[in-house]
Amino acid sequence: MRCLALIIACGAACASTAPSVRLTEEWPTKVGDYDDVTEQWSRSTNMHRDYQEVLRLTGIFKSPAWREAHAIKEAADRKLAGESRDALLAQAKAEAAGPYEVELLVSTWDRSENDLDRGKRSVWRVVLVDDSGKEIAPLEIVRDKRPPWTVRAEFPSLEDFTIPYIVRFPRDTPLLGEGVKQLRLRMSSERGGVELRWSATAS
Repeated sequence: MRCLALIIACGAACASTAPSVRLTEEWPTKVGDYDDVTEQWSRSTNMHRDYQEVLRLTGIFKSPAWREAHAIKEAADRKLAGESRDALLAQAKAEAAGPYEVELLVSTWDRSENDLDRGKRSVWRVVLVDDSGKEIAPLEIVRDKRPPWTVRAEFPSLEDFTIPYIVRFPRDTPLLGEGVKQLRLRMSSERGGVELRWSATAS
């Protein structure tokens, strides 16, 4: 138990050096560069056990800012304009109003442990942790089965032998909003656990 606490503390400490972000539901008034926005909303950590790397984890929280930047990039890549571009942006807003979504890029030393899409049979437990410390279990975890080059175009941190997953969480508990100071994603197993943390920009 002490080992688990130390590993989680280490993961949280690593994540705390990441840039702060706006943890609100507001649609941005200024469009950010996609690569910059993706980097701002990405958090990474790893876990070691017995001098061996057990897990390498990157999570990208698909915030309103990320969804807008992604939609603008996709519209430019597809040469969309007018109504087609507007429809793509409207779709991005609709998706932002749906379940909270995180893209997880997972590498494990033992490939059999890279099994998040097995649900409750997975060796890992993944939860979001709200500002009060409440854990929110995912609605689903599915493997992102798009070709690697497609995923890498969206998430440049995707490495060889890394498996991407899409994790969706219910909106029953508001995780974004005025006064929210932080949002965490916790991933743990019998080996220990790590946390990714998004801290709010000071108002």
